[in-house]
Amino acid sequence: MDKFKIVADSSADLVSLPDVPFSFAPLKIITAEAEYVDDENLDVENMVESLLQYKGKSTTSCPNPDEWLKVFGEAENIFCVPISGNISGSYNAAKVAKDIYESEYPDRRVYVVNTLSAGPEMKLIIEKICEMIKGGAEFEEICRGVEEYTKKTGLFFLLQSVKNFANNGRINPLIAKGVGLLGIRILGKASDNGQLQLLDKCRGGEKALAAIIRQLKSHGLKSGKVRITHCLNESAAQKLYDMIHAEFRKAEIQIYKCRGLCSFYAEKGGLLVGFEKC
Repeated sequence: MDKFKIVADSSADLVSLPDVPFSFAPLKIITAEAEYVDDENLDVENMVESLLQYKGKSTTSCPNPDEWLKVFGEAENIFCVPISGNISGSYNAAKVAKDIYESEYPDRRVYVVNTLSAGPEMKLIIEKICEMIKGGAEFEEICRGVEEYTKKTGLFFLLQSVKNFANNGRINPLIAKGVGLLGIRILGKASDNGQLQLLDKCRGGEKALAAIIRQLKSHGLKSGKVRITHCLNESAAQKLYDMIHAEFRKAEIQIYKCRGLCSFYAEKGGLLVGFEKC
């Protein structure tokens, strides 16, 4: 039995970790025409293109407690990293699973991280947990370290479309109709209580990327980590990478693709940016 294990839901955009045991619980994207399970077999590009053509209502479904218990598996100490509880029921389901697991195995412990975020900010949190495990920290020390670390991370998103947000009932349809027209992009962030907060409307890709740089400055990025995920928009992600590198020479930056759940919300062309504030 492993001493430590990390688990997440699929909004973390991870299917494996190199040095620490890891499992993930897939979320689902559901329409009247199809159900997309956000696991390693999902054809994300096909899902994104299909949703672009879809006109009806779309919803998402989070892992239930039994699905969380399945990925907990066998470990003495489990760190569970779900999407913000103010976006999904995944966090609450994970808490229920924790109580069941610890009652069945009194000698084991589960820490459910209140990420208040999604995507690349969750990846930063998971990287921090890995770092502390490999550094020899014990369970309680890691829990305290994660609580402090989550105060020093943030998430921005830049969207070319918010059609799925509107269909999902998370944004006013009138706002959604204006996004994408005349090159309008929506810039927002994960708020302090884990909800989606709109910050600005930008006309044109260059202005939108420049707005992200301004926000990173104002939120305290200096030489920390930056994680950029994109939904079928590697060129914009690379351009943002170059702009961040030019402005913050010591920042440690990575680019990778959104998986299913984050692609559903980011939509085609969208970017998500997780970062350390100092």
